[in-house]
Amino acid sequence: MKSEFVLTLSCRERPGILHAVTSFLLGHGCDITEHQQFDDTDNGIVFLRTGFAASDTRVGLGGLRDTFAPVAAEFGMEWQLRDAAHRPRVLVLVSRFDHCLADLLYRWRSDALDAEIVLVVSNHPDLEPLAAAEGVPFEHIPVTVGTKAQAEARLLALVTEHRIDLVVLARYMQVLSDDLCKRLEGRAINIHHSFLPSFAGAKPYHQAHRRGVKLVGATAHYVTADLDEGPIIEQEIIRVDHRAGPGRLVTVGRDAERLALARAVNWHCQGRVLIHGNRTVVFS
Repeated sequence: MKSEFVLTLSCRERPGILHAVTSFLLGHGCDITEHQQFDDTDNGIVFLRTGFAASDTRVGLGGLRDTFAPVAAEFGMEWQLRDAAHRPRVLVLVSRFDHCLADLLYRWRSDALDAEIVLVVSNHPDLEPLAAAEGVPFEHIPVTVGTKAQAEARLLALVTEHRIDLVVLARYMQVLSDDLCKRLEGRAINIHHSFLPSFAGAKPYHQAHRRGVKLVGATAHYVTADLDEGPIIEQEIIRVDHRAGPGRLVTVGRDAERLALARAVNWHCQGRVLIHGNRTVVFS
């Protein structure tokens, strides 16, 4: 059995980067199975994702990381090397809306999500039966103005206890503190029920209806302290017309939310998303 790995990196553009990577893989008896590259010519930065297989079972992740480190240092690379078989452990945060959670659970159960949903956490008890039906543990952590700090401390404790790789805010109707956003930087994804940066804030579908929009959208982005302004991973749009009132826009929008969030979670878990400042490079 071949062991499969994924290497992602970014660094300043200069000659020899691809040669260094391919020579390293060749020297370890590895075959490239997938390669994607983006050269940001405006900023002089190269982004790369390479999937490869090692036929020698003695070639392990730890050894590859150790021997690639000098190569990365030579080029000043920001990089990650992961086992392609690893399924990141996901904690899903929800409130009362169930459509995104139900969709993620269905994809997980049908093996269409490259992740393991290990825990559902909510500030309301309403969706416990949905999680229980799929055999996923559920924890209710109420949040009030007076208990917000304790609630977030409990959430962080669960992230550590369950070795969580990714936190997914699947219509979690609470604003995370700046400190929590910082602690979860790069490993928390939110779904916003609007095509950002338009119609940010409360009741975006009502805002959209007042503006007579013809496209309803949703945006999956990384969580940052700047509300709804984190790096965008994926967006989905659905066409509507003048007959669609706010209620219809909400219904249509939920389809967009499910699709955008599922893609974003999958791409993150497959190591296809590279964050650069407030933007992302997504090798979909």
